[in-house]
Amino acid sequence: MVATRRSSAAGSARVGSARGASRVPTEAKLVFAVAGIFFAFGAFAVLQEDVYRTSYAGERFSATFLVLIVERGVNTAVGAVGAFLLARSGRGDASADRVRSRSEPKTRVPVAAIATSGVSQMLAMAFANEALRFVSFPTQVLGKSCKMIPVMIGGVVAGRKYPASQYAQVAVVTAGVVAFNLGKSRRVSGGVSRSGAEQLERDSTYGLSLIAASLAMDLVTAALQDRVKTATIRLNPEKKSPKTSMFTSMLWTNLGGFCAAFCIAAGTGQLASGVSFCARHALAARNVAFYALASVVGQLFVYFTITEFDPLVLSTVTTTRKIFSTVYSAARSPAAALNKTQWGGCAAVFAAIAWETLEKYRRAQGAKRLGGKKNA
Repeated sequence: MVATRRSSAAGSARVGSARGASRVPTEAKLVFAVAGIFFAFGAFAVLQEDVYRTSYAGERFSATFLVLIVERGVNTAVGAVGAFLLARSGRGDASADRVRSRSEPKTRVPVAAIATSGVSQMLAMAFANEALRFVSFPTQVLGKSCKMIPVMIGGVVAGRKYPASQYAQVAVVTAGVVAFNLGKSRRVSGGVSRSGAEQLERDSTYGLSLIAASLAMDLVTAALQDRVKTATIRLNPEKKSPKTSMFTSMLWTNLGGFCAAFCIAAGTGQLASGVSFCARHALAARNVAFYALASVVGQLFVYFTITEFDPLVLSTVTTTRKIFSTVYSAARSPAAALNKTQWGGCAAVFAAIAWETLEKYRRAQGAKRLGGKKNA
């Protein structure tokens, strides 16, 4: 009996020491997450701009779906490896938590629903990438910051009510984007004919329509991701709060986008033309490869942040990152320097997003306090 107690105490001590050794301060995790997102998506933004706006011996890269094949393919591979290693470590871990989890049924995953959301997510990125061929990077970033507008329109159509503050936020964002785009100087140099200037204006309008299409796909993706949550609950009625692991989500989301991008690229001829372009221009191939690597590193940090903290922290970090990416893009390209009107529009957009983030934080804190009172 004494020996049993001693062995049990020793086992508890080992588990306790292992848990203690694995503890990392929350502040250190946050610094790690912020640094990773800033670095990965900062590089991602620069490489995204370089792929589409660099002149390669007088040619411009236009095979958008080839880039997405590479980017989604790398993310799919990393997701598959992560899911495999996670499952393997789960089988080999002898901790008490793992022992308890083995007795529970395995979470069933709505693969088709996740893959479908990956297709719309890929299309949203495709439209955003294609827009970079016709608009500046700051315009694209600000346009994508208007994601709340189509989401709100869809909510209103569905009968949802919003507080007055959210309508004000959307109005400020819209005004900021309008000011940013109308503030562009439309100087026509002596070397550019009137028809050339009109073509540039048409291209800019086309680029803005691509951003609008990207926002529409973001709205579709949000709706599909809600269906994923519903499908996961429906497939796992015996579990209280069933969730798909981060690597499994990463795998099937990117695999769906990869398959769709491959079919579109093959059907439109972008697969052959893109490969040919990269074969002629090694710099383009390098930019595409690094773009894909930056994407997968960024996704890993995003999933890490969501796992360790919450979506509010992620929203705050990514919003701040967008501000720095926009400013850096303007600074690294003197020809695309922003004027006072554009800086004002940019500030209005990000102030509205910061306001929205603060409102979410206040609501989250209020919900926590109410939860604490109920538990008390």
